[in-house]
Amino acid sequence: MTQANSANPAHLEYVLRLADNVLILGQRISEWCGHAPVIEEDLALSNMALDLIGQARLLLTHAGRLEGRGRDEDQLAFLRVERDYRNLTLVEVPNQDFGRTVVRNMLFGAFQVVLWERLTASADSELAAIAAKSLKEARYHFSHAAEWVVRLGDGTALSHDKVQAALDELWPYTNEFFASDETDAAAAAAGIGPASNTLEADWENAVLPVLAQATLVAPARTPFKTFGKFGRHSEHMGHLLATMQYMQRTYPGAQW
Repeated sequence: MTQANSANPAHLEYVLRLADNVLILGQRISEWCGHAPVIEEDLALSNMALDLIGQARLLLTHAGRLEGRGRDEDQLAFLRVERDYRNLTLVEVPNQDFGRTVVRNMLFGAFQVVLWERLTASADSELAAIAAKSLKEARYHFSHAAEWVVRLGDGTALSHDKVQAALDELWPYTNEFFASDETDAAAAAAGIGPASNTLEADWENAVLPVLAQATLVAPARTPFKTFGKFGRHSEHMGHLLATMQYMQRTYPGAQW
């Protein structure tokens, strides 16, 4: 088993990608606190945000040990610059309306279920343990979002049109889910985690039945590319980080 204090840069990069995905989406979903359409969803979305931030804490702590530079979860979460984050672009785009939020949560939730399932067999025993814990939460997140996508897609003409528009807009960002590079190849070769391009078929098997039940049409694949996992982010990322990092930047070292 591969343990902490690994000297493999690809290992650290791979774990940071996992951590930043859940950290940034947790930040985005937390913006719904006090603003969801009904109180049950306010509580559900807040709890999902906490689940994701909890996963990020475990992964960032693990990443800090792999890095071996003494940085803890807080320093990695709040004191990096934008280009050092490795999250998928999809998780940083603004929430906008509730329909768009649940479509994003469904698309990303399915990806997380497929990924965590594979990572439970990781050669990195600590990462495998985090995956086993996070898989239960990811399955709930996907199920919850999928139910809403079906409800809205197969609902009124207005709700159908809004979630179809959200799907049309967000679907191209999922190309990045399956973009592989040398980090993926090295992680796969070491048994740390699956290469991203091996996950697409399982992801489609989870997502397409939901879209069919919701009477939504999956958009065709296009050459559209985003590069958040490679450190090149959208115009939305700087605004998100300004909010997320404000307290730690203003009061360095502050603790609750």
